[in-house]
Amino acid sequence: MPDRDGRELAAFALASRAGSERQALAKIAEAVSDSGLSSRQLERLKTAAAEAMMNAIEHGNHARSELPVEVTVVETEGAVVVSISDRGADTGVTQEPVEPDLDQKLAGLQTPRGWGLFLIRHMVDEVDEVREGERHTVRLTVRPGGTEQASGSQG
Repeated sequence: MPDRDGRELAAFALASRAGSERQALAKIAEAVSDSGLSSRQLERLKTAAAEAMMNAIEHGNHARSELPVEVTVVETEGAVVVSISDRGADTGVTQEPVEPDLDQKLAGLQTPRGWGLFLIRHMVDEVDEVREGERHTVRLTVRPGGTEQASGSQG
């Protein structure tokens, strides 16, 4: 796990409502513009951040606009880390996400939803989740100039 004590590039909070993810993406893209990410890495980071924002809004804060989604962007030596935090109550239950299976979804054996975390994990170099009381944080790490391991050619 990369050191989170790097240089803060941005820190902001947005209301938990549809459309906030677009505002977040613009701010994240601006913050990392000089971080050495390739255009492909930037697009993948934006996709992952949008999914994480939508999850925070919908599942963490239950679309309660008075509850903010907090975003920080930090540049460490060798990595860019975007942290997205919501106020999802700690239920004490930690579930491993079910790997989506297209055939099972088409057959009605899996919910049609559930692609978000799968997509996030395949867009960035590392994903960490941390729960501290009512605070839930997803950390997305991208290593500029890295192997761009999430190439879509995983099979």
